[in-house]
Amino acid sequence: MAIDLQFRRKAVATLTPLIGVYILCDLDQVPIYVGQSTDGIRARVRRHLTSARSDIIANRQIDVWEIAWVWTYPVAKKDIGPLEASLFHYFDSRSVLMNGKLPARPAGRFVPPKPIQVVQVMSDEEIAEKKEAALRLPRQAEHYSQIVGHFLAVKNSKEIARAIEAHFVRLQKYHRMLLNLATEVECDASSE
Repeated sequence: MAIDLQFRRKAVATLTPLIGVYILCDLDQVPIYVGQSTDGIRARVRRHLTSARSDIIANRQIDVWEIAWVWTYPVAKKDIGPLEASLFHYFDSRSVLMNGKLPARPAGRFVPPKPIQVVQVMSDEEIAEKKEAALRLPRQAEHYSQIVGHFLAVKNSKEIARAIEAHFVRLQKYHRMLLNLATEVECDASSE
């Protein structure tokens, strides 16, 4: 299934134009990227989703095909860096994020605030179809191959290596999901 661009455009238009921090989440609402924007969250997310001037897309770190949700945290400019770092380390400890640069780990315990917005940028039908293991695993395998190729031929960096590791973990997860679809096949006893 192709991305429903009309649904996505309408959904992205509802994102706040304020500055702050945002989280891109996959089909399962698992955070995969924590970012910041000093020119407006809506504009920044739109650039990610259209691959326009977005390093994480250009470096194959995230696959736009998987982004189904956006969480927003509008804050004052002085609070953007500390919030981004805190959210990054909180969610990265639960599932490896695919950020380019890793913010310094803040001191102290952090309880993440609830996002101001949770915007679904993919239709329910598209999410349901893309969650099918028979579709998701081949897509993840293709993306894994692309990021490894990019790492080997274009940009050999620790950030890309980290994203490769995150994609490999996802690939293994989808692999297990696909194998769980296996059914027993009865042998024809008469052919033995």
